[in-house]
Amino acid sequence: MRKIYIVAALAFCASSTLVFPQHATAATTGDTPVTVEVSSGMLAITVPAGPVNLGSVTASALPQTVRNQLGDVSVTDGRGGTLGWTATARGVDFAGPTNISVSARGSSGYTTPSAKTTGTATVEARNLTALAPTGVVQVATGVSGVNTATWNPTISVTIPGSAPAGTYKSTITHSVF
Repeated sequence: MRKIYIVAALAFCASSTLVFPQHATAATTGDTPVTVEVSSGMLAITVPAGPVNLGSVTASALPQTVRNQLGDVSVTDGRGGTLGWTATARGVDFAGPTNISVSARGSSGYTTPSAKTTGTATVEARNLTALAPTGVVQVATGVSGVNTATWNPTISVTIPGSAPAGTYKSTITHSVF
């Protein structure tokens, strides 16, 4: 029986491997990729709430022109990109005791001053010699990131000679794209 124990002990030693502890190694630096997303905002236009009084004249046989500032119009470009934008304006005929057309050249006007801007954008003002049809009043180019533009246009309307006395109303619509 002794032989069996010795053979078993030798077999155990032959099949076992001796493991000696080794020193652990660790990285001394490591990289982790990270991201951040900046989402796009909106392109929007704000206009005066009104009503805006352009002025008054006394009834006359001769044409008369009234004019006044409309109030601040502002474009806010929160898209954060490089696309430019275009602002337009359009008026409808003044309705009252009779209609006063705004579509004939020189019957109405939209005088556009230079816009006060923030951010990076080159904004070019354009005047309208009639409030209808729709016309371009500001164009932004050279845009980079968020920007704003604000202007206060002067609106003019020629009252035809012999227009009946009364209150005349219109609406001016601004758009931006």
